[in-house]
Amino acid sequence: MRYRRFGRTGWQVSEIGYGMWGLAGWTGSDDSKTFQSLERAVELGCNFFDTAWAYGEGHSERLLGELVRAHPDRKLYTATKVPPKNLKWPSKPEYTLDQTFPTDHIRRYAESSLENLGIDKIDLLQFHVWEDAWADDDRWHRAVEGLRREGLTERIGISVNRWEPGNCTRSLKTGLIDAVRVIYNIFDQDPEDVLFPLCRDLDIAVVARVPFDEGTLTGTLTLKSTWPKGDWRNTYFVPENLKASVARAEALRPLVPAGMTMPEMGLRFIITNPDIGTVIPGMRTVTHVEENIACSEVGGLPLDLVMKLRSHRWDRKPTWWSQ
Repeated sequence: MRYRRFGRTGWQVSEIGYGMWGLAGWTGSDDSKTFQSLERAVELGCNFFDTAWAYGEGHSERLLGELVRAHPDRKLYTATKVPPKNLKWPSKPEYTLDQTFPTDHIRRYAESSLENLGIDKIDLLQFHVWEDAWADDDRWHRAVEGLRREGLTERIGISVNRWEPGNCTRSLKTGLIDAVRVIYNIFDQDPEDVLFPLCRDLDIAVVARVPFDEGTLTGTLTLKSTWPKGDWRNTYFVPENLKASVARAEALRPLVPAGMTMPEMGLRFIITNPDIGTVIPGMRTVTHVEENIACSEVGGLPLDLVMKLRSHRWDRKPTWWSQ
C-alpha cells in the first residue's frame, strides 16, 4: 500500500481507502464477511475508513468502531458524516440550513456518531450533503469550531452532491473545511476543472468517491440487471440511466489492457491523479479488498492509456433519479 499526504492535516493515509456504505445500506451485506474484509484491509495497509450515520442508521459506524478497538496499536482514520435533518439526498438549492444542518442537529449527530464508534474523537466529520449558498452562514461555522474546540472531531469535511463539484467552492474558502469528498472516476472527470485546482491552492484533501460509478465501471451491468426489493440501486439505475450506463461501459471495454480488469483500470485511473488523497471503493468481500488494494501496489496507469480514457468523460447534470 502506498500512502499520501492528506492535505493540510498532514495525515499519511492509504491511497486506497475503504468506503463503508455497501456494508449497511445495500442488500446482500453480511456482518461476519464484512468484518473479515475490514480485517484484511487493515492487514494490507488500509488506514482510512469512510462511514456515515445514514449507513444503516449507525450500523456501519458500529462496525468501524469495533475494528478500531480491535487494533489499538494502529492508527486507523475514522471519517463519518452528519446526515441532513430532512434526510434528503442530495440537497437542493431551495433547502435552507435550518432544514438540513441547524446547530443543535450537527452536535447531536456528532455525539451520536461518537457513541456508535465508541471512540473519543472523530478524525474527519463531514456534512453528508451541501449547498454553497450556506457558505457564509456563521451558525455552522460556530458549530464546527465548537466541536473542534471541545475535542469531538479533529477535522471537518464536505461531501459534495452528485455531479455538482463546484457546489462547495465558496465554502472551501472559509478556511473551515479540511477535506472534500467528491465523485471522481473515468466518467466523472469534471472535478479536475475547478475543484481540484482550488483544493491544491488551499491545501484541502480530496476523497474520491464512487470510483466504479455505482457499479457501471465494474463492467458487470447489463440491460437486464436487477436488484432485490429495497436495494438503493433500483432507484438509481432506472431504465434511462441503466441503458446509457451499459452503453458507456461497453464503449470502454476495448481499452482494458490484456491482463487487467475494468475495475482495476478504473481505480488506477484515479490514483494516477496526484490531487487525490484517497479513493474509497466499496468492498464487501476479502476478494474485493485484495483486488483493489493491489492497484496501489502497481500504481497509476500509463500516460497513453490515461489520454485515451479522457475521451470517455461523461458530463452529467443532477436529475430526479440521481440522488
